[in-house]
Formats: sequence, C-alpha cells, structure tokens
Amino acid sequence: MKTLVLGGGVVGVTTAYFLAKAGHEVTILEEKDGLGLEASAGNAGIIAPGHSFAWASPRAPAMLFRSLRGDETAIRVRLNSDPRLYAWGLRFLRECTAGRARRNTLIKLRLCQYSQRVLNELARAEGIEYHAIAQGALYLYRDAAELETGVKKMALLAEHGQKQEILDASAVARLDPVFEPVKEKIAGAIRDVGDASGDSRLFTESLGALCRDRLGVTVKLGARITALQSGGDRIDGVATSEGFLTADNYVLALGVGSPTLARTAGVSLPIYPAMGDRLRLTSTAEFAGYDWGWTPRDFNNILRFARDVFPDAVDYDRGGDYRACLRPMTPDGPPILGLGRHRNLYFNSGHGHMGWTMACGTARIVADLMSGRMPELDLEGLTPRR
Repeated sequence: MKTLVLGGGVVGVTTAYFLAKAGHEVTILEEKDGLGLEASAGNAGIIAPGHSFAWASPRAPAMLFRSLRGDETAIRVRLNSDPRLYAWGLRFLRECTAGRARRNTLIKLRLCQYSQRVLNELARAEGIEYHAIAQGALYLYRDAAELETGVKKMALLAEHGQKQEILDASAVARLDPVFEPVKEKIAGAIRDVGDASGDSRLFTESLGALCRDRLGVTVKLGARITALQSGGDRIDGVATSEGFLTADNYVLALGVGSPTLARTAGVSLPIYPAMGDRLRLTSTAEFAGYDWGWTPRDFNNILRFARDVFPDAVDYDRGGDYRACLRPMTPDGPPILGLGRHRNLYFNSGHGHMGWTMACGTARIVADLMSGRMPELDLEGLTPRR
C-alpha cells in the first residue's frame, strides 16, 4: 500500500514510522530543508498530560476581551479581516462552558496519557535519544488564592490517573534548590509526577533517519504541496513542486497548513493558528491568523516572570533567540483524526499546543485505522464528525 504523508513535523514523521512498521510503502513530503523545523522545533519541550486543559473554558472569553483592551493575558486575540478567524472564534466561544470544557479536557487527557505510553515504548524499542527527562513538571503559583484554585482545577486530572503532589514554597525549594533564593516570591506549586520533557526536534530528526535508513521510508525535502486533486470520494493525487504525485492513501499532517490544503479538495477543517545549556521559555498564545511576526511585547509576561524567579539563570541583557510558531488549534481542543468525506484521505491534524505530547498516540491511531486494525483508544471526540 503506497502512502504519502503530507508534512514532516513530529506528527508526520511518527505517522510515517507506524505506517512503515505496518508494511506501507511511505513517502514523506516536507517543504522545509529538514524535518521538524517548524512547530516541532519551537515548543516548550514538555510531554505533559498534566497540561491537558482545554483552552476553551469559562474563563477564556474574559481573557480574550481584556486582550482587546491591551491587557497582557495568557491567551489573546488580534482582530483582522480574515473571516475564518470569526467563524472559528464563534465555535471556540460555544465550547467555553463548564460542561464542554470538562469533556474536552478529559478527551485530551486520555489521548495524552496514551500517547506518552506509546512514546516511551517506541523510544525503548528503537533506542531513540531525545534528551528525555522523566522527573515530573512543576506548575508554579505566585498567589495563594490562585494556588488554591489550581489545586481544585487539577483535581480533575488526578481523578483520571495523573499523580500529583501539592507543594508549599519550602517544599518546592527542597525539590529544586534553584528556587531557594526566591521562595518568598512563590506561593507553592502542583507537581504532576507523570509529566516529562525532551527535545522534540531531536526526536523527529532521529526517528526520521531511522525511517529512511531502516524502514525504507522516502523523505522528499523542499517539496512544497500546493493542492489536492479529488475525483468523487477519492483523492487522485497531490500537486507539488516535485510534480504531480499519486498514492493509494494520503495523510494530512501539515499542522496549520492542513485546512488550506484541505480546502483545495472541498474539505473544511476547523483549525486556526495560535501563535541543555539554554533556557527555553514560552510566552503568550494569540489568535492572529497566519502571521509569523512578533513584537517584544509578546514576550513581556514570560520575561518578567523569568527575571523575577530565575534572576541568575541567563544573561538577560544579551537577549535570546525569539520566534513565533503557529499552533493548529481546533475550537474544542482535541485533534482531528481519521477519515472525512474522501475514502483515502486521513487526517492527523489540529494538535494545538500539544503536538509533541500527542504525536505518537495519534500516529499509531491513524496507522491502525489505515491498516484495518481497531485502535486501542476510544475515538470519541477525535474524529472529523463530532
């Protein structure tokens, strides 16, 4: 079975791996000159089921409104003339109820937990090195009231398998001495014991090399994909800078590029972008369309926090490497997996800010579906029709 995987980020490469292991003849098409150079390279590096909360929540509309007034909120919106922003935004607002937020969070959580298990199995089986650290993650709070709210919020994840510890400031400092000089500046933390971290780009590059050298996967770099050609209920091929390419099956794993390409085949996907010896920091998420630009203001929140809590970690006056990455967000939060209206076009898109955490799980699910196997995970809330 010949399969084209459209996209060479961590989602596309893991999909190619599981398909090749299942006996498919796989080709990866990637526009960049290397694998994992976009969102897969510009993430926080965390593999975090403990970070599964849906962005669409009862608190989100107020944050978005305050951002329009100029407040530096955790998520914000920049209005523009793109009608897709407003259509997507209305669907997002409909998800901002307590009931839907709980449902979407639990769908994301079970997918993240499953994916983390698959990642660990894959790394052990193939000997993939990606600077893995499995020591949990600290969710810090500066305010006692916010800590209490966080404990109540995180209890939902604890009820569904995420082991947690509640730490006061002194306990945080004992766990990690870097906090000892500044412990009076924090109220405490929730430690999610199961969370981990690692280098997503290194993982993608290493797995991509394994796919190419040991599993016979063809990797075409610099291959820009411009359109899908459909006939009836099937995709007949893809127009690319390498010419017109055909296969038996196609996997759409282009991240924020997925909805644009899908529209060439008459398919609408509710996905919209949100934006070692180094300290990696992540900042505000903004709904601003397909805009890779940034301003210094975009990093104010995280730099202010870092300077206050980690004053000696780096030379802040020297600056750093800044970048904006586009995250493929669905209105409800979970990604879109499986078949839509075409019998040979499979989706593996819409992972939002958790592509690194979800990649191995969604890749195995899609590979199972394409190979005629029942996925191990219930697909409720994960298919195009939901």
